[in-house]
Amino acid sequence: MNKYESIIIVNPNLDEASLKALEEKFTGLINENGKLETVENLGKKKLAYEIKKMSEGTYLLFNFEAKPDSIQELERIYRITDDIIKFIVVKKEN
Repeated sequence: MNKYESIIIVNPNLDEASLKALEEKFTGLINENGKLETVENLGKKKLAYEIKKMSEGTYLLFNFEAKPDSIQELERIYRITDDIIKFIVVKKEN
């Protein structure tokens, strides 16, 4: 298993309950195929440029271990989740 870091930018208009539900959804998804180490809510930040007509977003940082083939499925689900504006998954060096 490799170590990964993922940052997702979420719609800033989500209420606290929806944000928590989204966080739990991805926590469960990561734990199915690996092991979540930390989840950090970095709060709302101004974006460098508008994305989907939004000028700010809520940032969530996930640090986890997973099998390389499970990353493709995680990214697919990021893409089809409407509240996610942007995402990135990066493999960390050991």
